[in-house]
Amino acid sequence: MEYTPAPLLKAAEQFAKLPGIGMKTAQRLAYHMLSLPIESVREFADGVRDARESVKFCSLCQNFTETVPCPVCSGNRNTKIICVVESPRDVSVFERTGGYDGVYHVLHGLLSPMDGTLPEDIRIRELMERLAGEVDEVIMATNPTIEGEATASYISRLIKTLGIKVSRLAYGLPAGASLEFADDVTLTKALENRNEI
Repeated sequence: MEYTPAPLLKAAEQFAKLPGIGMKTAQRLAYHMLSLPIESVREFADGVRDARESVKFCSLCQNFTETVPCPVCSGNRNTKIICVVESPRDVSVFERTGGYDGVYHVLHGLLSPMDGTLPEDIRIRELMERLAGEVDEVIMATNPTIEGEATASYISRLIKTLGIKVSRLAYGLPAGASLEFADDVTLTKALENRNEI
């Protein structure tokens, strides 16, 4: 009969709540944590807690930040162009290229009626509020997946009624791929060759 201490099972259950972590991997992580010196485990726990407590949403773009507004929104950027992305990871990917000087808007999700994600569940309202200012173009930079395309289409219909140009990243990014894994050249070219939708 196999015996696993209850605290170890509880730790594994917490790791299993992370995306992409199944129960077997979660158990390996829990066992690994027990093999570390207690100070290393405390540093790990403190780092996670500190990130959760100190990182907040930018009041403008909804990206994660320590300061409000975030460095991009408070910097010397072209505020007339807004690049709409699904997650904060996507902002990091664009910023790494150094080829975009506009600002962002992070949706924190995509429309997916099958999963129960509706327009009110993501940051569309906040985007529409931003468009009351001087905005010339909104770039829809959601992933080329069914959910990404549906979200881009839905939002572009809302924005077009305001008379603002809406464009979509040029294809060249593989269908079904995630922006997070695109190389810098592909992403820069996709930005340069975006098309109005």
